[in-house]
Amino acid sequence: MTIPAPTAVDHLVPLLDQLSLEDKAALVQGADFWTTVPMPQIGLRAMTLSDGPAGVRGPRWDEREPSLNLPSGSALAASWDDDLAYRYGAAAASEARRKDVDVVLGPTINLHRSPLGGRHFECFSEDPELTSGLAAAYVRGLQENGVAACPKHYVANDSETDRFTVDVQVGDRPLRELYLAPFERAVADAGAWTIMSAYNSVHGVTMTENNLLETPLNSEWGFDGVVISDWTAVRSLDAVAAAQDLAMPGPAPAWADLVAAVRDGRVDEADIDRKVLRLLLLAERVGALGTDAVTPAPLDARAFAREAAVEGTVLLANTGVLPLAPGLARIAVIGHNALEARTQGGGSATVLPEQIVTPLDGIRSAFPGADVVYEIGAVVQEGVAEIPLAQITNPTTGTPGVRVSFFDADGTELFAEDRRSTALVWFGGDAPIAASRRVVLETDYVADASGEIQLGFAGANPARLLVDGEEVLDDTPVIEGTDLGAAFLNPPSLTAAVPAEAGVARRVRLEMRVNETPGALSGALSATLGIAPERTDPDTLITRAAAAAADAEIAIVVVGTNSVVESEGYDRSDLALPGRQDDLVRAVAATGTPTVVVVNAGSPVELPWAADVAAVVQGYFGGQEFGTAVADVLTGAAEPGGRLPTSWPAALADVPVSEVTPVDGILRYNEGIHIGYRAWLKDAAEKAAAPPAFPFGHGLGYTTWSWGVAQRDGDVLEVTLANTGDRAGKQVVQVYAERADSAVDRPARWLVGYGVVRAAAGETVTARIPLPSRRFAHWTDAGWAVEPGAFTLRIGASVADAALTTAWEARGA
Repeated sequence: MTIPAPTAVDHLVPLLDQLSLEDKAALVQGADFWTTVPMPQIGLRAMTLSDGPAGVRGPRWDEREPSLNLPSGSALAASWDDDLAYRYGAAAASEARRKDVDVVLGPTINLHRSPLGGRHFECFSEDPELTSGLAAAYVRGLQENGVAACPKHYVANDSETDRFTVDVQVGDRPLRELYLAPFERAVADAGAWTIMSAYNSVHGVTMTENNLLETPLNSEWGFDGVVISDWTAVRSLDAVAAAQDLAMPGPAPAWADLVAAVRDGRVDEADIDRKVLRLLLLAERVGALGTDAVTPAPLDARAFAREAAVEGTVLLANTGVLPLAPGLARIAVIGHNALEARTQGGGSATVLPEQIVTPLDGIRSAFPGADVVYEIGAVVQEGVAEIPLAQITNPTTGTPGVRVSFFDADGTELFAEDRRSTALVWFGGDAPIAASRRVVLETDYVADASGEIQLGFAGANPARLLVDGEEVLDDTPVIEGTDLGAAFLNPPSLTAAVPAEAGVARRVRLEMRVNETPGALSGALSATLGIAPERTDPDTLITRAAAAAADAEIAIVVVGTNSVVESEGYDRSDLALPGRQDDLVRAVAATGTPTVVVVNAGSPVELPWAADVAAVVQGYFGGQEFGTAVADVLTGAAEPGGRLPTSWPAALADVPVSEVTPVDGILRYNEGIHIGYRAWLKDAAEKAAAPPAFPFGHGLGYTTWSWGVAQRDGDVLEVTLANTGDRAGKQVVQVYAERADSAVDRPARWLVGYGVVRAAAGETVTARIPLPSRRFAHWTDAGWAVEPGAFTLRIGASVADAALTTAWEARGA
């Protein structure tokens, strides 16, 4: 790996010299939630930062400014395709420029250390090599199109429990070989312009003050960019002496007396100057310092979202029922997630797409001549969901939507806006949240069917709910846990039973009391006025679904997780599908109708019925074109392009590394370098442990392949293989290394390279996979070293299916 020389900043020193100490102290903190402080006297405009990484939300969380909703990070990783990751980054750059965003807060490149990690949908993989390759490609795609990438969260933020305070204890070797490796590649290979420091501590020092920001990030990898804190992660002035460059959001309370601290000698002004120069260099790179911004390449957003979803869809099992026959006359589509699909995970990564194609939508479009019947089967969603726009009318404008009004403590209206959703978040933007004491949502709701509905709200604030002027609910949600982000982004719901008559409008008014006590998020607010799922007997729902399946030629069951299972702010307690979904699948399969199960989850779930169904398709959180991609794969219009980036267990009890809960504030990575499939292989060798249900790298297609020969060309491995089937296909060539009788503690097998090939029926192709010596190196007290002698390479279609072998001697350290 060649370390780039830091970009010279000498030409920016004259601008630095024009800034007062007060200017510089302001510049190293944000101006607000999403922007930096402008300095017009030197030609510096504000820079806008925005959450991604699967799309770009922009500085306002507003459905009136929709965003492209791309497949989740785990879905991108399932493509195993660096070229796709580059285009994914380029797509994010196009969205960023459309929304006047300079820095995209992504990609998220922490590892899937445990399948219980609640934010794994946002991350890539359990493997550092796969994560590193995709991360570098994503960063290049963004930055070559003029927008800064911000790989996160540096470092060892691999779980969510007590994420603000947890102290991760991890050895130097796993830290270097696993957790730092993706950040190293993003910086040293792709030249990342920013990095986000994490909330957690490593070895007792919080990351915004940790020496890891200097070594290896700056001193070894040549990072010349800006270290941006995770929001509120800067805790004290000690972060100034560390290589922590920008405290967000701003102004940062921990740096409130920064000027005074310089003047009384507690802080060295040279440390601030270094940060300011880096911020000026970033501004120059993104076009915020009087320079021209790069114009990203044109983007067909929906087409790319659809392609990316297909490429990340994994065919886990197939008895031959897929692809589906084109002439089907009656299809049963079953499952809550078929109708209300999860296209993205919960938390700060959430974007607001203009439209979503659900699996039910996609299947109906793919089979226009078929009778497609739908049953919910089992309730998955917890709490209220927003009311469809077609069923609400703004009483002020008479147009679809809701009126939102903000009042101060005296009852004076401060601000009002007309919104097109009843699920709302104010986190930046124009609404005077901090000055408000009461926020009112009002709309006219028209039911599409008569009956009793569960009407209510989700939020962290006390509220009254009135229907036609009559109070039906007055309560305060109970917040569980201490994670402010989880409480803000996934708050609890309260509901009341309300009668509804089809076609009859009812005035609904939600009155929330806000800012009754000061808090860290007093300038932000989230609330949903909505309807919870029907309270039908669960057995009745399953019986109805089984009857629909029995009367169909094929049953497609969409199962998945919900926002309480996979989200920022908390980890999972188990790997089971929520609700009665396992019972539902068993009941449908028992009808004898061929059953295809589509899994709508961002990370592994238990599939205890997998052997009893005709096919299993893992769709991840597939973005706004999820339903179209599902239909493409089911019908064979497209090849299922995905391979698992993470091992899938049959049961949580089988998982070799699962701990995410700190003990006395400490989370110990006692497994060392053995996580993911490495740990599975270690357990299998040492105690004959159960194998995973589906191994790392696994994924089927609709054609067959013959593996040829592997030979060396310099530091490149060439692998030939032939498509022996009757249709075009995709194969992911995976290269693993082994070292028998090694003098070093090693994984039994570890990924050293990979590559995608595509071939027409009968075509022979060659994959060229670079294998630099670093792929074989291990970390020692003296740095990186390569053990002399030959390694064995195993080449194939998964970690468990790698029969082609060759010897390989790494050349140098």
